[in-house]
Amino acid sequence: MAGDQLSQVFDLVEVRGVVSGGLVVRGPWVSSAAVDSSLKFCAVVAGRARLSVDGLAEPVDLESGDVAVLTNRTWLRVEGGIGDGPPQEVVPDWDFTTDRALDLSSDDVLIGGHVDLDPAGEELLLRALPPVAHVRSSGRSGANLRGSLYRLFDEMAANRMGASFAIRQHCQLLLLEVMRAYVGQADLPAGWLRMLADERLRPAVRLMHEEPGRPWGLEELARAAAMSRTTFAERFRVVGGVPPLTYLNRWRMLLARKALRGGDVRVGALAVELGYGSESAFSTAFKREVGVSPLGYRRGV
Repeated sequence: MAGDQLSQVFDLVEVRGVVSGGLVVRGPWVSSAAVDSSLKFCAVVAGRARLSVDGLAEPVDLESGDVAVLTNRTWLRVEGGIGDGPPQEVVPDWDFTTDRALDLSSDDVLIGGHVDLDPAGEELLLRALPPVAHVRSSGRSGANLRGSLYRLFDEMAANRMGASFAIRQHCQLLLLEVMRAYVGQADLPAGWLRMLADERLRPAVRLMHEEPGRPWGLEELARAAAMSRTTFAERFRVVGGVPPLTYLNRWRMLLARKALRGGDVRVGALAVELGYGSESAFSTAFKREVGVSPLGYRRGV
């Protein structure tokens, strides 16, 4: 299933969503900040907001339930509210309490955070996303996104026992729903995310994921996808951005990084498991892809 393969990718690159704070405000307001994370998100729980970031010609209008994901931006400005007078400057924090009752029908409520990734994860996600991905909560694909966002906000606002643990889990689920909704809404660029969503390529991708150490050939993979070898190779390159066997090698390297981070796996045994004829062949391929030898990578992490 495509969802299972997405779960595999999330596990391998150790995607972790981190909530940094939020705001509750009524009336005209504005909030500005520098962005120090390569992957940041801004979610509107209630109300509306207008988001501006560097490199974007026009602001993005966010509705209730929408999420914006920013990649490699340096600053952002969010504004909203209606009424007379100059906008008040708002600094997001963890305190959702106010001196009045919270009213989701008239307050603007936003949550912000970032995504922690290892270097492999940054390569994958940053390549798959535009500078600003506007993920809408409208329509069928956004229903689960709205639910995840509201549950996250509820844990942040209620301050119940075990809230910190629950917030971490809900933030992870929110990221998953953001990616699911984005796949259903956007014209995806060539890359792994578009490929996982491609029903015709999915059988071949599943085989490579399930048996990465097998010496797959184009003929076998094309047959699994019910295509000719030429048609399969061309479609894979257009959708995935790389030839099939290049993707297979990169998938093996992701698995290798995960195994080497995990502890005392022997490099020779890992080479055999991933389909390399010798430890030296595996080490050469790993260094070509990652930039360091397997043992150097292990020492580094």
